[in-house]
Amino acid sequence: MKRHDDKPSKAGRPVQRGQCAKRLSILEAAAEVFCREGFSGASIDEIAAEACVSRQTIYNHYREKGTLFTAVVEDVMDRSNAALFSVLATFPDTADNLENELTTFAVRLNQSCLCNHDGKFLRKLVYSEGERYPHLFESWRQHGPGKVGSALAALFSRLAHKGVLVIDDLDLAARQFLALVNADLQMTVLFGETPSDELLERTARHAVRTFLRAYSVQRPAPLAASLEA
Repeated sequence: MKRHDDKPSKAGRPVQRGQCAKRLSILEAAAEVFCREGFSGASIDEIAAEACVSRQTIYNHYREKGTLFTAVVEDVMDRSNAALFSVLATFPDTADNLENELTTFAVRLNQSCLCNHDGKFLRKLVYSEGERYPHLFESWRQHGPGKVGSALAALFSRLAHKGVLVIDDLDLAARQFLALVNADLQMTVLFGETPSDELLERTARHAVRTFLRAYSVQRPAPLAASLEA
């Protein structure tokens, strides 16, 4: 016997679950197609085929390709920002093994921002579609990467308050940390390559040691000397 709560209705859970599943399927398929073909090259028919839904279903949910593109970018931005701030929560809180802990943190940060699927997707779309949708990507810059600097500044202020770091300008120090962490990876990611674990570790180690030589109360030994030890 069919249960009452299994009956499809406008207010029923099965219908809601079905609609959510279709919407998710459309967003995932559209993200793949937009990333592969760009906005101009992507077609609703291709997205519908990849999502296993009808063309009309997509129009019922999103009306037009531009609305769907905006929804895709916002969905990816939400996931990317959540992952980013999850990494920020792992920032070291003590001076114990600060170099190693900051290095591990820097590796996580690059894995989240540069190497994961959402990060690559957003970067590619900024390059290819940023001029078409400036306000959309400006919002992402302000609420995603734009907030990383201020969040890092607040985290560094805790270490400065504990006497571990000496920093006069916290915002500048945060920007310098991010620049150092990303410096050796820009060309790799620019050509769509994924940095190796070894490269991520080496880049992070160099960045952290340079940063600590500028701001740490206890300056680390030169990197070359430490590698020879």
